[in-house]
Amino acid sequence: MKIKLVGASGGEVTGSSYVIRANGATVLVDAGMFQGGRQSEAKNKLPAGVRPETIDAILLTHGHLDHTGRVPLLIKHGFQGPIYATPATIDLGEIILKDSARLQQQDAERKTRKAKLDAPAVEPLYEPQDVDSFRKQAHPILLNKPVKIAEGITARWIEAGHMLGSGSIELTVEEDGRKKVVVFSGDIGPTTLPLLKQFDTFKQADAVFMESTYGDRDHRPYSETLAEFERIVKDVYKSKGKILIPTFAIGRSQQMLYHISVMFLRKDIPGFPVFLDSPMAIQASKVYVKYAELHDEELVAWKKRGLLPLNPEFFQASTTPAQSKRLNDIEGPCAILAGAGMCTAGRILHHLRFNLSNPRTHVLIVGYQGYGSLGRKLVEKEKSVKIFGETIPVKAKIHTLNGFSGHAGQTELLKWFSALAPSKPRVILTHGEDKGRNALAKLIKSKFQLTPTLPNQGDVIEI
Repeated sequence: MKIKLVGASGGEVTGSSYVIRANGATVLVDAGMFQGGRQSEAKNKLPAGVRPETIDAILLTHGHLDHTGRVPLLIKHGFQGPIYATPATIDLGEIILKDSARLQQQDAERKTRKAKLDAPAVEPLYEPQDVDSFRKQAHPILLNKPVKIAEGITARWIEAGHMLGSGSIELTVEEDGRKKVVVFSGDIGPTTLPLLKQFDTFKQADAVFMESTYGDRDHRPYSETLAEFERIVKDVYKSKGKILIPTFAIGRSQQMLYHISVMFLRKDIPGFPVFLDSPMAIQASKVYVKYAELHDEELVAWKKRGLLPLNPEFFQASTTPAQSKRLNDIEGPCAILAGAGMCTAGRILHHLRFNLSNPRTHVLIVGYQGYGSLGRKLVEKEKSVKIFGETIPVKAKIHTLNGFSGHAGQTELLKWFSALAPSKPRVILTHGEDKGRNALAKLIKSKFQLTPTLPNQGDVIEI
């Protein structure tokens, strides 16, 4: 069995994708989009050496764009096979990919307008019609139940605790009379993440491809992060300021709304306007309601106390561009949640452009910010940033709340791996910057006497 890394390797966090060749079949685990600065986004191409029409199946760990974003590109160029994923991943993935296709098309149109008159039109990576067949090709799976993917190849998903519908995948290959088990962690969630159930673990594997996003550190305790978040919200209420939260539409948006709504329900502060300025997040929130069986016990308890549905007096959806623009005239206290989560695109750019120069604005960074992204520049306390070509002074207060991360920290990554460790699998660390996976590799070697491989993009691992 040969496994080629065509994303999230060599110190890269985004673009997750593995090409598995075994028993004459070609299977992809994830087909993610690279995100961050221009250098990362330039890598968004078809996986080298892979003809889309020859792929037998795609297996998705979860719906985030950095794990699904190149699926429409594969469909565009001839992939017609099945796409296996949990039902929630299919629903959320479709929302994410439709939004991505729209942005790809808009970006190409913008570049075409700015190009020289005699220059050819810029072709988008893919267009909305390339997402049309996603649901038709999708095959919903059940957690913990093996599914036949190809001759001699089965797959089993277990809960990963990272986002609604997320899973880790166990791939079992019977080849030449021998059985080999390869595990793909996907993105592993922290045990303290609200709304979702905690991750499950596998017990045996010959090899494991494991994420290492935060392999070099633990997050600040969730309770401390939540306490800081609540202090900021209270302070902004008192000063009649404005909170801007760049949020990933799926997962983080619902998490932030949850915590604010709990504060209002407990009457920690009087309610004030909270705007979800993201059509995609609004759609995704409906999916969260649909899959109530995936909610954790804490959310179920709050629902019984009247938390949901959210009080429309305070929580308002902003769907149209006109509604979004009107938020510029809203006086504080108020909160605006908008994408994109790394401030690389979307409505948050307009809100930042309008509000960053105001000292009464508070920007809450609540998720990972890739190299080169505007969000990363804010985290690094740059005194001014460029938005739509305009230099904007940063006078707003920037708060980095890493404890809200949807990724497991170092201790939780080791906890997840410890269940597999007795089987002495080959360990391949991916989906992490070098400092993260180097630190995690050292710990795995000292704790479990196993020496992980740190592959580069394009490397082939033989199992």
